[in-house]
Amino acid sequence: MKVETLELRNYRNYEELNIQFDSGKNILYGNNAQGKTNILEAVYMCSMAKSHRGTKDRDIIRFNENEAHLKLVVSKRDVPYRIDMHLKKSKAKGIAINGIPIKKISELFGIINVIFFSPEDLSIIKNGPSERRRFVDMELCQIDRVYLHNLANYNKIVNQRNKLLKELSFQFDKSLYDTLDVWDMQLADYGNKIIKRREQFIIEMNEIIIHIHKKLTGGKELIHIKYEPDVRGENIEREIQLSRERDIRYKTTGRGPHRDDLGFYLEEIDLRKFGSQGQQRTAALSLKLSEIELVKKIIKDNPILLLDDVMSELDSSRQNYLIESINDTQTILTCTGLDELIENRINVNRIYKIVNGTANLYEIGKEQQ
Repeated sequence: MKVETLELRNYRNYEELNIQFDSGKNILYGNNAQGKTNILEAVYMCSMAKSHRGTKDRDIIRFNENEAHLKLVVSKRDVPYRIDMHLKKSKAKGIAINGIPIKKISELFGIINVIFFSPEDLSIIKNGPSERRRFVDMELCQIDRVYLHNLANYNKIVNQRNKLLKELSFQFDKSLYDTLDVWDMQLADYGNKIIKRREQFIIEMNEIIIHIHKKLTGGKELIHIKYEPDVRGENIEREIQLSRERDIRYKTTGRGPHRDDLGFYLEEIDLRKFGSQGQQRTAALSLKLSEIELVKKIIKDNPILLLDDVMSELDSSRQNYLIESINDTQTILTCTGLDELIENRINVNRIYKIVNGTANLYEIGKEQQ
């Protein structure tokens, strides 16, 4: 799997962009706030239909413009796919695959498998449970359409139930209250399926991460991930019902998979609470590298790796390990300078210098307009 070309119009700070990528290592370098990350974001958008930053579509459109266009051409097992995306300030986005408009955004998932790695990901261990849940959900949604379907339905039911809880908190209505039984039953059904798939995902991740983390730490540390569901599948409906009065009081659904967490442990030490910054960052790197290997195993192909200024956050030994681990993976990498890459003898296939919304092909010692 590889990205061939990306075209942007009125996207962020790009009035027009047409960029070609090599199947190996592609470097986007330049000063901060020039538009490097915007290119990675656009590739991610064409895979997941939303920004990795959580930005609303209307805020992605170039200032003083009403629409933005993205076109990504990707090759998957030698079969070309063209993703066209049309962002509008006042309407829902339009997406077409090979010229055919899609009705549901979920139809886009799985065509392109991308893994986004930014400095913020190095804090996933010490940050809150929502980021760890997001990591699981974003990966599973790319590789498992059934999970995507179940999660989408679960989230809809949670939202509907929360609206009902708000109504009941302002004015109790017996007929409305009785409908909670229906919502709770559906919530338990979809929640159970989500829990089972997350459990399987963590088992698969543990089989990989233990070996990667050993290598990263010179065999000194033995890591394992623990799935920590808010409620066990067989108890989910009962627990939701038991918290019903509390839910009405707080106007939100307090129990279920949307409250799950992941624990990271060295033996019995909880890295979230007691790990040093170095241990937490090493565990986060192990997690991202494990994600790459698991995706390869499942899709029988290499995902596309987007590295947003991660190298500057890693010491030389971890930089080298990361580069060695992705030798066979198409990578688009942003950085502020080339010196560090050259010093570490990273094999670079194509370099672009990004300046104020322009991308100029660059050769060491020679710039090409």
